[in-house]
Amino acid sequence: MSETWSHRADLAESAIQERHAARLWGVPKTNLAMVTWPAGAKDKAFVHWHYWWQAQYLDCQVDAALRRPTKTRRRRIADTLRGIQRRNRRKLTTNNYYDDKAWLALAWNRALQLEGIKRSGALDDLEFDLLAGIDPITGVLPWKTGETFYNVPSNAPSAIVFSRTGRLDKSRQIVDWIFDNLISETGLLFDGLRMRMNGPEVIEKLYTYNQGTALGASLEIALALREDVGLDHDEAIDSFEYSERADASVYYITHIRAIVQAIALNLASPQGVIQSPKEESGEGDGGMFKGILARYLADIALRLPEDSRENIATKKVAARLVLASAESLWSHRLEVDGLPIFPADWTQDARLPHNYGLGPSSISETIGLLRIDERDLSVQLAGWMLLEAAAAIEAAL
Repeated sequence: MSETWSHRADLAESAIQERHAARLWGVPKTNLAMVTWPAGAKDKAFVHWHYWWQAQYLDCQVDAALRRPTKTRRRRIADTLRGIQRRNRRKLTTNNYYDDKAWLALAWNRALQLEGIKRSGALDDLEFDLLAGIDPITGVLPWKTGETFYNVPSNAPSAIVFSRTGRLDKSRQIVDWIFDNLISETGLLFDGLRMRMNGPEVIEKLYTYNQGTALGASLEIALALREDVGLDHDEAIDSFEYSERADASVYYITHIRAIVQAIALNLASPQGVIQSPKEESGEGDGGMFKGILARYLADIALRLPEDSRENIATKKVAARLVLASAESLWSHRLEVDGLPIFPADWTQDARLPHNYGLGPSSISETIGLLRIDERDLSVQLAGWMLLEAAAAIEAAL
């Protein structure tokens, strides 16, 4: 292959930085991503605040910097953290949605692996805010403050944060609740559970990113439990003693295997390309969802212990889903000025986000830009995430 996935991920990064990245209100040493391209005046001014989209933008930058560290990438990440904090205007915990805060805590914690990126009180506050948000009755987080809706989007990312910051008991409590309450007949996870006067109501909607974050949380727990009992990453469980020691982790690994299999059967084309279920929009927030699933499928492909035939098979399926999706995404891209525009549907050709090349007197500008999914930052970030996932798998081959 003349073009590696790493090179393609670099092109995806360049496309985002060239089309979407900008200083916040012209302030030096700040960086955010405009949520559309081409951006209207309000988007250029960051009038509407997309907290969790910026967290995903940060996470993609971290992917690139961990893959190939450069001073430019590290500086831009620091500028993005400053931009997020300044645009939020108040403390980062001043946000009613726990999923938003969990995404930012996740990305920031990953950024700490990079030289020059420091932990600050703002990150500590985010983590403690998530802990304080756990409902004492259900033992999990609501979607937002004052809600009685408890869903995967708030809880699975928070569980990953808790696992990675030494709060394994809270992570297990949350993930166990998810598996006890939200597994569908297909093995995929429903969105959440709403408490009503006449009892709990399961919201039977399926979203790709919920499967991904549940995989990520389960993997972090399983690896932490193995480490706790002295098992190395790929140490075989070939004795009764080891079997007893690994018993707690096997519960989560079994769920990982089942979810990956369910994804392959229900959320992928016959060629293995990840597809959105009917509930999932291809634009707005939904434009990001498949990319998040790809991120955590790559994690499974790279980090699930190879201590059984079942695990090895699961890793292969996860890798195949990512690489098949990346191949399809790349083959269906458009190029403008040598940089890619990715499709919202990874099995269909990308559409140009506007009537490219028409002057300011065009009809499209008179009546407003046509609504095309590819215009959204979320859709383009999902493509970048997928290519970073493919690059990570390629590097391990």
